[in-house]
Amino acid sequence: MVTALLLSGGTGTRMGVETPKQYIKVNDRPVLSYCLRTLLFHEWIDAVQIVADEMWRDAIRKEVDGVYALEKVAEGPEGGTGSGNKFRGFSAPGKTRQLSILNGLEDIKTYAVDTDYVLIHDAARPLVSEKQISDCLEAVLAGHDGALPVLPMKDTVYYSEDGRAVTSLLERSRIFAGQAPELFVLGKYMEANRALLPERILKINGSTEPAVMAGMDIALIPGDEGNFKITTKADFERFREIVCPAASRA
Repeated sequence: MVTALLLSGGTGTRMGVETPKQYIKVNDRPVLSYCLRTLLFHEWIDAVQIVADEMWRDAIRKEVDGVYALEKVAEGPEGGTGSGNKFRGFSAPGKTRQLSILNGLEDIKTYAVDTDYVLIHDAARPLVSEKQISDCLEAVLAGHDGALPVLPMKDTVYYSEDGRAVTSLLERSRIFAGQAPELFVLGKYMEANRALLPERILKINGSTEPAVMAGMDIALIPGDEGNFKITTKADFERFREIVCPAASRA
């Protein structure tokens, strides 16, 4: 069983707007709905759990219902194959991103077992492709404990002890930028996170960090330049240009 854990509890403060970026509408759809549909329609994903604040849950339910309605139309009068039924519920946002993940994992464990898989994705990465999800799954099914999509570094990378002067030059060919979705064996990843409680987990920045710290075997797979994260207004405009180019030029 594969459960997708969609993280949608962020406030989007770096965008400088009141509405979190994942709920801003583009083409009459909230940003979140783009990756949500991809997750719900993917044939290898069996369940979807969403981390979201109470105030946004009704809106998300409407999006899930909308996906199921679209599938019924596509499949004809007999109805769809049940993608909408993959939605299993909401989890509470935590103090940090990793605590939000842990909340989601705890809820997933009520209907999944240790040998199942969890695919962690950010609602702020709306353009994730079906292929990227499949690549993660294929890597784990090949025998790894997890999979992380990465992009090579294009620029020269320097290390600085104090942020003012160069301390050393890092070997660019060995440095990678991590993306989402990230896939893990559920039980092992759960224990990796619990081992960091109560204090060390607060310092975690990336989903794969606990897995690496616990010695899990994480495969690196090719990332996707188009699967960028919306963090700034420039990122948002880039996304809007992709999904509705005519409106962006107006």
